[in-house]
Amino acid sequence: MTTKEIFDTMKQYLGNDVIEVVTPDAGDEYIVVNAEKILDVAQFCRDFDEFAFDYLTLLSGIDCGETLGVVYHLFSTKNHNKVVLKAFVPRENPTLHTVERIWRAADWHERETYDMFGIVFQEHHNLIRILCPYDWEGYPLRKDYVAPTEYHGMPV
Repeated sequence: MTTKEIFDTMKQYLGNDVIEVVTPDAGDEYIVVNAEKILDVAQFCRDFDEFAFDYLTLLSGIDCGETLGVVYHLFSTKNHNKVVLKAFVPRENPTLHTVERIWRAADWHERETYDMFGIVFQEHHNLIRILCPYDWEGYPLRKDYVAPTEYHGMPV
């Protein structure tokens, strides 16, 4: 299935929770979805038999300037289709629902995204820093991040 075909089917079942298909000049086509409904969208993508996106290959954060985003790369081992979804959240209080109960692989991906971008995944079972020390301040992959010159008296 093409990304457009997947979008059209999702739109038919999920309505306004599926926003648009974007075809960038470079990179993969992707479908923008309503961040507040990511759990419903993810559940549909996994359970709808024509999709059967049973494998989350990658979940990552992005800093788009005024907003932050989460990118979901999905694959169907049954149908051999793939799709990329993106959900955008505000820089202030960036929050999405966890999808770790749908795809267990999301656990560490969401923790890394939280650690690097500060995106909070509601109801995640253990949302703690995974790369930086627990008391680290800031989110290193945000465009406005200013690296500290020292950490606990040690030069950084």
